[in-house]
Amino acid sequence: MNYSFEYIDIILLAMIAGFIFLRLRGILGKKTGFEGKLPSQFKEEFKKFDIKPEKVNQTFDEEAQKDFLKGAKIAYETIITDFSDSDNKLVASKPLLGKKIYNQFQVALKDRQAKGNYAEITFIGIKSAIIKTHKKIENSLEVTVEFVSEIITCIKDKEKKIISGDDEKIKTVHDTWVFSKDVNSPNPNWLLIDTLT
Repeated sequence: MNYSFEYIDIILLAMIAGFIFLRLRGILGKKTGFEGKLPSQFKEEFKKFDIKPEKVNQTFDEEAQKDFLKGAKIAYETIITDFSDSDNKLVASKPLLGKKIYNQFQVALKDRQAKGNYAEITFIGIKSAIIKTHKKIENSLEVTVEFVSEIITCIKDKEKKIISGDDEKIKTVHDTWVFSKDVNSPNPNWLLIDTLT
């Protein structure tokens, strides 16, 4: 029996693995991220620059309103579909909700889940979104938006029987929502802080 060929295979494979490792290291390089304190010469250079986070447009001019409405429409659809989907959880919309609204939505979802119900929604689209008011309160900007949207929605029980709504009829919905943003915060998100009827 000749076992030398097995050892040669192992040595050959080790050499190939070593070659591949060295090639990858040569191409990708070594760790080059910042791994320590800044040298004193760089500290002096960084002190020359006064870097501050970009502030929100506090005048809320026409351009700022257009940008805001684009984001508000996306937030509206995200929140509506997240609240009305079948899992009875707020996942995608959580970073868009103020604490008060988040807690109100959680209570409603837990109530729905306790009854064994779930929602089904098809978001057709937003017909209009109009800024009704905008005001600065201390360090916050608050914007009230009136949305008109079209959705197909219904609530079903465990047996998939419709309790409310219609799973085929398009419904026009009028919502008035209040968004807020801390002007001193680097966070670009506006939060939904209230819903008006």
